[in-house]
Amino acid sequence: MTLFAAKVYRVVLSIPLGQVRSYKWVAQKAGSAQACRAVGQVLKHNPYPLIIPCHRVIRSDKEIGGYVFGSKQKKFLLALEQELVKCLAG
Repeated sequence: MTLFAAKVYRVVLSIPLGQVRSYKWVAQKAGSAQACRAVGQVLKHNPYPLIIPCHRVIRSDKEIGGYVFGSKQKKFLLALEQELVKCLAG
């Protein structure tokens, strides 16, 4: 694993349950503001997609973007998390 990949995974782990961030945001937080596509490539090869929540990363234009298990599954996980947050909030 590269140093950049480790930074990307660390940043993605910091995204709160039920929230999303853009590839650009992740790139900036990982220290390479122009590396949006590189972030996508790192997340494409995420060895632990259920632990490192790469489904929480979307495109800057609010489109869903890619996901190792497919965009339908990504949408499902995001909706599930939003419902979970509502339930936990009371």
